[in-house]
Amino acid sequence: MRDIKQICQILDVFKHQDPAPKSELEFHNAYTLLVAIVLSAQSTDKGVNKATKELFKIADTPQKMLSLGMDELKKHIKTIGLYNNKAKNIMALSQILVDDFGGEIPHDRDALEHLPGVGRKTANVLLNVWWNEPTVAVDTHVLRLAKRLSLSDGTTPLAVEADLDKLPDEYKRHVNHWLVLFGRYICKAKNPDCLHCPIADFCSSPDKKL
Repeated sequence: MRDIKQICQILDVFKHQDPAPKSELEFHNAYTLLVAIVLSAQSTDKGVNKATKELFKIADTPQKMLSLGMDELKKHIKTIGLYNNKAKNIMALSQILVDDFGGEIPHDRDALEHLPGVGRKTANVLLNVWWNEPTVAVDTHVLRLAKRLSLSDGTTPLAVEADLDKLPDEYKRHVNHWLVLFGRYICKAKNPDCLHCPIADFCSSPDKKL
């Protein structure tokens, strides 16, 4: 694992290119963001956005989602992988939000993680994107790039999160977005676009192609 100073140097390159990166998920409020994140598991943001474009026009609160009903929800999200299970989780978490939180999204990690279909990564993304907290969400891109770029010695999402959590807040706030976008468009798993990589000088990966 690199030292924190060198990791910050790498992230400074991304910071220079994109000082305030944003999630590519489309949402209207905290609830629709939560639903979008739940739907994005093992699915692309583009696919989620396509499915939720019409859904969020008619179901942008927990109560409206419950009123819509399971069958109608499934019709809207049937193009998304694992949509049956995701639909069950969305309906279940919507019911809990109505019953226990007055239809509001709790600003609390533990409460979020107790919602069906919401794990630590989902909670961290929501806290980061909606409340601008310096939480580090570790998804498949971050886990893969943390290893490829020696940003962490961890082999699990929790271990990688613990290493990246040592970064200053100004980096923690954006590190997930920087790495996700980098992994999605440049440092792809099978065919990394090394010729257009802004941090090629820092990379010693055996996958490097220059």
